[in-house]
Amino acid sequence: MSIWGRILGSAASLFSGGPLGSLLRGLAGQAVDPWSPGGPGDQRKPMSDAEAEEAKQTVAFTIGVIALAAKMARADGVVKRVEVDTFKRLFRVPSDELANVGRVFDLARRDTHGFEEYARQIANLFEDRHAVLEELLDSLLMIAEADDELHETEVEYLRAVAVIFGFDEAEFRRIVAGHHIAGGPTDSDPYAVLGVARTDDDGAIKAAHRALVREHHPDRLIAQGMPQEFVDLATQKLALVNAAYDRIRREREGRAALL
Repeated sequence: MSIWGRILGSAASLFSGGPLGSLLRGLAGQAVDPWSPGGPGDQRKPMSDAEAEEAKQTVAFTIGVIALAAKMARADGVVKRVEVDTFKRLFRVPSDELANVGRVFDLARRDTHGFEEYARQIANLFEDRHAVLEELLDSLLMIAEADDELHETEVEYLRAVAVIFGFDEAEFRRIVAGHHIAGGPTDSDPYAVLGVARTDDDGAIKAAHRALVREHHPDRLIAQGMPQEFVDLATQKLALVNAAYDRIRREREGRAALL
């Protein structure tokens, strides 16, 4: 299953209000889609309640990333080609959908709704899916750092989004820790990546690692029927968490051998 089959057509009808709904209605009004409901090519069966809820969450995540990235670009003052390319890579945008992605981005950038309204609607939709909200933040961070810089305006913007999503300052620092540009994530402080202190004992560090593995394990998203793009983001997060834990374990084992 891919995200892009659900962006147009019946997806727009899944949101009755809020900035996501107005954005999708604006997109549906601009797009020429013969496969939309009632269009000459529409041969799709009506969605079940379960399929409609899945589509709603899929579209919310994807449109949310585009809209919040557009607002972030506005805060930063410039949209760079490398940031657009990063989004295309993360979400595997087919060439025939690029125009629709551009329309969403432009509509969100011009929209009078503030980013806070988008973030609140997304937070409400995923209030019981903490990992999904974190992966959305990870996506925005990947886009922000695509030009090899993480500007202070971008960090502050994302901090504000994180607060709306329900992350405290310690959790936000943990999320950002895997995105530091200096040398890339592999040179990040592994303790910061796990959200633990260097003074914590082995048991506390192991518990933090296990909690993050449970939260971000790709199998959880697969079981929930989430698209492959989501699973890929979770896989990257899990690899980062495991690498950080392995570094800490090796360092501590090395120190113990010297004593």
